[in-house]
Amino acid sequence: MTSPVPTPRPGDQLASTVCTARVVVIRASASADGQPPVIACGGSPMVPAASAPPSPSGDAASATLIGKRYVDASGTLELLCTSSGAGELSCDGVRMTLKAAKPLPASD
Repeated sequence: MTSPVPTPRPGDQLASTVCTARVVVIRASASADGQPPVIACGGSPMVPAASAPPSPSGDAASATLIGKRYVDASGTLELLCTSSGAGELSCDGVRMTLKAAKPLPASD
């Protein structure tokens, strides 16, 4: 399986082909095997936002939330959701998780 995006770079905008989700790549590192990761939403690979088909209308329950950052299991890929959608984000078939917020320092 090959990714429609050869190598994701920070700033790349990706869109889902099955729902209204859109993301921006925040961080992307080369993988150990040299292959670009397959970034998918709702089980279907994401495509560059400029070449994405019109988004389907209607979004009952959002699984991908606007303004949230998602990371892969190894922490090498980070995406920022710019438009929510019903599909879940995944990288190489593994579900991506919400990035935890950094705790603020105590101000005693």
